[in-house]
Amino acid sequence: LDNMLQAIDKPREQLSQYAPKILTMVINPDKIRDVIGPSGKIINKIIEDTGVKIDIEQDGTIYISSVDNEMNQKAKSIIEDIVREVEIGQTYLGKVKRIEKFGAFVELFKGKDGLVHISQLAEERVNKVEDVVKIGDDILVRVTEIDDQGRVNLSRKVILKEEKEKQQQN
Repeated sequence: LDNMLQAIDKPREQLSQYAPKILTMVINPDKIRDVIGPSGKIINKIIEDTGVKIDIEQDGTIYISSVDNEMNQKAKSIIEDIVREVEIGQTYLGKVKRIEKFGAFVELFKGKDGLVHISQLAEERVNKVEDVVKIGDDILVRVTEIDDQGRVNLSRKVILKEEKEKQQQN
């Protein structure tokens, strides 16, 4: 012990930059297949893009390891986006991805889109979707419904109404 104390008397303040760092996260076990993807396509893309090693346990525990902590965080963020759930009543800042005659499709976060029906775009009557939003616009929307098929219905009208009421109170 004396020889060890002569070499280094206390632990180092920081880990060596070459020491592997391990991040642990837990996801719903039902979402494991979404992270892995068909034939491992999604998990292999994450590994390729970030250079990390990923181990997934059956209980939903995921171990992400690499010497680069920044890449660990990037991989964790990608996985969080994959397993994220849309919640009814939640407000999101989304990007308009596609416009149809009946409404606009808005990306809430990577891999999850919803529809803002033309009747939910504004408080007043809207004749053409393009009069209110264009592809690439960032808009605040609220999730009003998720149907049996997993389709997400959104409303911009509710947000506009709330903002108008707040302004009238001030």
